[in-house]
Amino acid sequence: MKTSVTVPLLDLQAQYQPLRDELLAAVTRVCDSQRFILGPEVDALERELAGALGVAHAVTVSSGTDAILATLMALGVGPGDEVITPTFSFFATAGCVARVGGTPKLVDIDPASYNVDAQAVRAAITSKTKAIVPVHLYGQMADMAALMNVANERGIPVIEDACQAIGALQHGREAGTIGTAGCFSFFPSKNLGAFGDAGLVVTNDDGLAHELKLLRNHGAEPKYFHKRIGGNFRLDALQAAVLRVKLPHLDRWTEARRANARRYDELFADAGLTSKLGLPRELPGFRHIFNQYIVRVPERDRVRGYLTEQGIGTEIYYPVPFHLQECFAALGHRRGDFPHAEEAADSTLALPIYGELTVQQQQAVVSAIREAIRG
Repeated sequence: MKTSVTVPLLDLQAQYQPLRDELLAAVTRVCDSQRFILGPEVDALERELAGALGVAHAVTVSSGTDAILATLMALGVGPGDEVITPTFSFFATAGCVARVGGTPKLVDIDPASYNVDAQAVRAAITSKTKAIVPVHLYGQMADMAALMNVANERGIPVIEDACQAIGALQHGREAGTIGTAGCFSFFPSKNLGAFGDAGLVVTNDDGLAHELKLLRNHGAEPKYFHKRIGGNFRLDALQAAVLRVKLPHLDRWTEARRANARRYDELFADAGLTSKLGLPRELPGFRHIFNQYIVRVPERDRVRGYLTEQGIGTEIYYPVPFHLQECFAALGHRRGDFPHAEEAADSTLALPIYGELTVQQQQAVVSAIREAIRG
């Protein structure tokens, strides 16, 4: 019997409605100014983000993907270079390496956190290693202390893929601020989402920040004089205005997600499911922002099908690791090379975790999972 409670994976209307008037006023402000590319709205957002994250420079760009791409370009990654990154992430992490002509040097993940294994990174370093790109997957940071030790021993820059982790902490330090640079996405589904694509690179390196600003505008300095070949990675003023409205609410939204994660933990325990599911773990000294609430589920695809029938939204992040993607076949990997990533791809399921989720909706999710596992 279908549950009477519908639970979408994400309900952006629930976040939008309380801010509707303020958001529309911000959009109108930009329209009235007729300044749509970079300009004062973008400048103000960059100052506000730099202050919020505690960094010297916040350089906005057109997407999280372009944040990674522009940073790789700024660091001179190209043909013949290897970039170490986990095989389990959103495609852009490895795709950007290939786009600049580099080779993704793939490594396995830690099965507890789903983040890159620092010892695997150490073992993967060669004379061709040009950068390391750890991913703070699902909203919890990779072990940056261990990774920075590895990187600093060899003088290798670290680009933090923090696209799912704005506001995440490791021993009080913000995601994206520990390595050479940190990359963020403001895709609408993120904890801080724009009304379309938008991204950010943060750094404390003055030279790198200048290079990023050049590259996002075709490498021009001054206008029409090009020292480097860049791209069109500029942020629209409309997106900046929207993000400026939302930014002051980020901490509250994050705490709501964290509260929902704790409630899931309690509900699963009350339902007697903790021994049957792999629940997400917040590591000691870390602040998990729960961009996703990921569980390991027996017979994942069957359970997901049942939840869909019950009107409960779910998603699989991510069903195919990079080393098994057709476009990376030339890397020469095969199934079994990275077993932890493969197991995660085969067994994990994202449940609704947005801040406006109600207790009744969470109870419906847990009840449906209990019925599916029993079935």
